[in-house]
Amino acid sequence: MAAALSAQQLSEKHRSTLDQALETIHTRAYWSPHPEHPKAYGDSAAGDGKAAFEALLGSRFQLDQPGTDGWVDGEVSPYGIELGVEYPHPDPEMLLPAMRAGMGTWRRAGAEGRAMVCLEILARISARTHEFAHAVMHTSGQAFMMALQAGGPHAQDRGLEAVAYAYAEQVRTPQTAEWSKPQGKRDPVNLTKTFTPVGRGVSLLIGCNTFPTWNGYPGLFASLATGNPVLVKPHPRAVLPLAMTVAAAREVLAEAGFDPNLVALAAEGPGEGLAKRLATRPEIRIIDYTGSSAFGDWLEENAVQAQVFTEKAGVNTVVVESTDDYRGMLSNLAFSLSLYSGQMCTTPQNLLIPRDGIATDAGHKGYDEVVSDLAGAVDRLLSDDAKATAFLGAMVNPQVKERIEAAAEQGEVALASRSITHPEFPGATVRTPVLVKADGARKQWDGADTEAPYLSECFGPVAFAVAVDSAADAVDLLRHTVHSRGAMTVGAYTVSKEVERMVEDACLDECAQLSLNLTGGVYVNQTAAFSDFHGSGGNPAANAALCDGAFVANRFRTVEVRRPA
Repeated sequence: MAAALSAQQLSEKHRSTLDQALETIHTRAYWSPHPEHPKAYGDSAAGDGKAAFEALLGSRFQLDQPGTDGWVDGEVSPYGIELGVEYPHPDPEMLLPAMRAGMGTWRRAGAEGRAMVCLEILARISARTHEFAHAVMHTSGQAFMMALQAGGPHAQDRGLEAVAYAYAEQVRTPQTAEWSKPQGKRDPVNLTKTFTPVGRGVSLLIGCNTFPTWNGYPGLFASLATGNPVLVKPHPRAVLPLAMTVAAAREVLAEAGFDPNLVALAAEGPGEGLAKRLATRPEIRIIDYTGSSAFGDWLEENAVQAQVFTEKAGVNTVVVESTDDYRGMLSNLAFSLSLYSGQMCTTPQNLLIPRDGIATDAGHKGYDEVVSDLAGAVDRLLSDDAKATAFLGAMVNPQVKERIEAAAEQGEVALASRSITHPEFPGATVRTPVLVKADGARKQWDGADTEAPYLSECFGPVAFAVAVDSAADAVDLLRHTVHSRGAMTVGAYTVSKEVERMVEDACLDECAQLSLNLTGGVYVNQTAAFSDFHGSGGNPAANAALCDGAFVANRFRTVEVRRPA
């Protein structure tokens, strides 16, 4: 049966998008083909998307993939809705061989053919952005607008970015070359050489609960674009967005004449530990993982047959030394601490503030005053409960609430967390941030027998205002934190060129991404595809960056064939 989507049709539709993505990863300028505004998807998109999402509830999610040995469910929305969707449970002994069966045809499609199919998958997903937004919202606890933007266009941008990097790395070597070696008076030796990118094997994507698409799409599309089948193992509480992604991918692959089993879903039952079982199988040659350090470390140590890409826990730090926009600094930090209830791997946790205070455009501010003013900025931002839920979303799991409640034991509470009743979803657990004062004196962390509580990640809306003796001590504590615990983001506020240089040197030495003096509409916990690197891969928080050449290059090998010319 002829493919419904020809290579020429796909190229005519998507080649210009790929070209623009390739240009943008070199210029690092702003660009996105996926609109952020909800109305950009048409007048009926909002209603249609919600209806499509609701139609999935209480249903059996059919994928028609081989090796299904049962059905699993159990997702409950952080907003208090039981989703009731059943997903196919895989038998790896049947599913994995079926996934490998299509690799030859997929390899022969070439780098461009694979990229065009990937872009068509992203286009299908983009057209359903409102439906995906509801799925992300009700599995992650993100507020709707954040779920639409971060779970929709921003995630799609990251997927497209991965395709662009994958394409660029694969075409770095020419497909063919004529080789001629002079032999003096004898005829030259002439060879024709071909170079083919070959995928490593089945890629396992282990999804996360908080950002199933944003964190999942880079690895998924990087592996698929480089010739690898992808087995998607979602987090048990966030299956639906990735199941919808798998369905879209399988649909496009089949229409383009490829084996749909190149992408498959592996949903697990309660307490099954399927990720650990799959990760060490010999068929699994690539693993992408976002989550706890404990399991990320286990994967790196035990899945030795695979190339493992991990994003784990870190302790994000902001040095507050001085500012020429005190009010803007407070507003920016308040937003960063509150966004999605701090349930982001990029949310700042430790604010390092000299105990003698800081210089500002509003005069000198003592440590206690800075902390009090920051608490006030958070209170003002979240003063209207109905509007606050648009920033905070809902607690993704009970453990986050437990950390908030335990924060009072870690020091003097400068800003207490309060509960908010969601106006639309009374079953949601919504909490404002808690801010705790802490002593950052060197004896508290440098060689101390017991580690200060702020040196461990406290995932969720818990922040520490850490009093340090000087700017130099702040930078030393920053270095220690990034080196020993890792950081996805670092921020700093200073009008001193010397302090700026010290912070920048520390981040360069310890491989941490730095944002300086953010006071406007850009926040330390946000990164833009095609321009910003998410993580560096150079400190304990992650061994890879989203996205760079290293993220894609080891997902394939170049195989050479030589023939006499």
